Amino acid sequence: MRKLLVAVTSVLAFTVSTGTAAGAPLPCPEIFATNNTAIITDPDDPRLQDKLVKFDREVRGIVFANGGLTIRSTLLDGVFWSGDLQQTTFERSRKFDVTLGEESLRHAASTIGKQFRQESVLTFRFLAANSPKVDAVQVEVDGLTAQQVRDGLLKDAVAREKLGGGSVTLQNKAILIADVNDLPTVRAFVTTLGGDMSKAKVRKGTWEFVSGAGETPHETPLWNKQNAA
Repeated sequence: MRKLLVAVTSVLAFTVSTGTAAGAPLPCPEIFATNNTAIITDPDDPRLQDKLVKFDREVRGIVFANGGLTIRSTLLDGVFWSGDLQQTTFERSRKFDVTLGEESLRHAASTIGKQFRQESVLTFRFLAANSPKVDAVQVEVDGLTAQQVRDGLLKDAVAREKLGGGSVTLQNKAILIADVNDLPTVRAFVTTLGGDMSKAKVRKGTWEFVSGAGETPHETPLWNKQNAA
């Protein structure tokens, strides 16, 4: 998936949750993926009503074939910015919470990318906040719609460059992933959209954009870089 996520400074307090308090286990690794290869610019496009049921089943099979299980699959509305096209695009996607180790996670994501003609697929592994491998942050905030994220990206050049886009659940929970050093940008972007960062869930980890060839490119700020159909 494209990477999915202002110069305004936010002074709101927020809590960083690492999932390690009192020895609590970390959340399962995640795969953000879609079978879409089209550029969709109309938020009312009927393709955005696809529940991706078959895709869900097929990805679960890929995860299982790599020695893991899918604990949860969440349907998402994605909004992404393409610097090449200079426009935002919409798509339906899914977030898969899986029981896979680092190498198996990468291999599964590569297989998904290859099978569904995705240039790259995003993975996120949660880590302890003090882990030297931390290079990314995931922010979940309630009360934001996909349209709000789209409008925000159109107005905010900094957010477009740093975040590239984001995903929103059907319950209007935005999921934004960015470089750990870009957390202030995420915080300002959320605040500008009217989100409450004091209630947001902020967790650290590591991300990879896994290509169908098994590489992990980082050069383009898109959650799920795709070839236009």
